[in-house]
Amino acid sequence: ISRCDWETIANNHARIMWGMGLRPGDTVFVAAILSLYMGSWGALIGAERLGCKAFPFGAGAPGMTARAVTWLGMMKPAGLYSTPSYALRLAEVAREEGVDPREFGIKVLFFSGEPGGSIPSIRDKIQQIYGAKVVDCGTMAELTPWMHASGSADTEGMLLWQDIVYTEVADPNTHRRVPYGEQGTPIYTHLERTSQPMIRMVSGDLTHWVMEDNPCGRTYPRLPKGIYGRIDDMFQIRGENVYPSAIAEVLEGLAGYGGEHRIIISRGGSMDELAVKAEFDQEVAGRGPDAIRSLGEKAEAELSRVLGVRARVVMVDPETFPRTDFKAQRVVDDRDLYQSLNQKRGG
Repeated sequence: ISRCDWETIANNHARIMWGMGLRPGDTVFVAAILSLYMGSWGALIGAERLGCKAFPFGAGAPGMTARAVTWLGMMKPAGLYSTPSYALRLAEVAREEGVDPREFGIKVLFFSGEPGGSIPSIRDKIQQIYGAKVVDCGTMAELTPWMHASGSADTEGMLLWQDIVYTEVADPNTHRRVPYGEQGTPIYTHLERTSQPMIRMVSGDLTHWVMEDNPCGRTYPRLPKGIYGRIDDMFQIRGENVYPSAIAEVLEGLAGYGGEHRIIISRGGSMDELAVKAEFDQEVAGRGPDAIRSLGEKAEAELSRVLGVRARVVMVDPETFPRTDFKAQRVVDDRDLYQSLNQKRGG
């Protein structure tokens, strides 16, 4: 990335962060790993260009999240950048430390790196926890400035800031643009980047777009549900296409869900099977086995309704699964293991 491109990224991100409601003089807490991951650096230079006080926390090291709780309580930032998973983890640690996340005084949480910021159950849960606005943003590292798909203070989902990076939603097979209201994969073309510009780069993600009046008054197309995830993250169970983000949306909407889960795809016979191991929270644990069983039954019924395929749900204790400071990896595909065992048996 050239020096000129860094300047362009800073200018564009500052403009979009203004649209989120951040202002010069605000403090922005950058709670994402500062490595080759471009999102952290983009949030940092955008905040600096906007005239904010930027705190590059970074995350990733053992014990750092507990320190972040202390620092957030001290500095009361207006904005926080992270993944949705880390925002939930941060809130979890804050409560363990006896701190209500609303005490941080955050006004805007803006996310990238994984689906969640535009998924209603996840977005609403985070907004309720922090008492702050959630803004979904981000596309791909190759498409820096990645905030060219971003919501605003008044508009949910992700606006396509077409004068920064020109975006089309296209058929994944033909790469021809689909009409507004239909689903496809985003294809991006840089308009301002001079070093390694991308022309009609196929993202491999899945979304759908609309062209309608936006509450903020901006006249861009919009991704009302954000980016669902990568097409190659999708898996098929008995002929149904299943996205991990759809499972997360169901679980996050259930009272008593403990915050982490694993999706296990297996094959014990001729058909693929889907199981979900999901944590229950401490409140459900305190109510005993009947409450745990009831939550599992409710999760199974709701997942089957939304996915169109039966998912067996196993409820597990709180804190069973490790938390992440970065992108959550929740899918375990055991079908290859099944096939290799069958081959060894001569089956």
